[in-house]
Amino acid sequence: MKLWVLRHGEAVPHGSRPHDSERELTEHGRKEVLSSAAKLIGQPLTAIYASPYLRAQQTAQLVREALGFEPEIRTVEWLTPDTEPDKVAEQMVAVSDVLLVSHNPLVGNLLSYLQHGAGHPPERVDTAGLAELKADELLVGSMKLESIKHP
Repeated sequence: MKLWVLRHGEAVPHGSRPHDSERELTEHGRKEVLSSAAKLIGQPLTAIYASPYLRAQQTAQLVREALGFEPEIRTVEWLTPDTEPDKVAEQMVAVSDVLLVSHNPLVGNLLSYLQHGAGHPPERVDTAGLAELKADELLVGSMKLESIKHP
């Protein structure tokens, strides 16, 4: 199985909107996302899951359009910034070849958790950073990080 984890593109600054969940992508952020989306061309994606936050939704939609991906984006609460990685792993047990679109600190924590288990420092992931993990099956602490690509 493969798992791709994409951090949303650059968003407007904190405090520029009443709620963090309402922050949208900047023009630069859109370009970052399209650069990362190009790295997914030809990959066997079966689904795109995204946080309900606006910047993650915009990121997922840009990827979907760039890839010509038919299925709808699956919006899930368990990809918000402060979700614990074990909660995400529980949701991923029965899936394969999916893209998760989320935020830090979850993205960095999740990548570390899937590779090493609990208690390890998070991976560094810039905006629109795309990580690819691989394993025979999703077992916490045993996935191999194939790459983290930043735009």
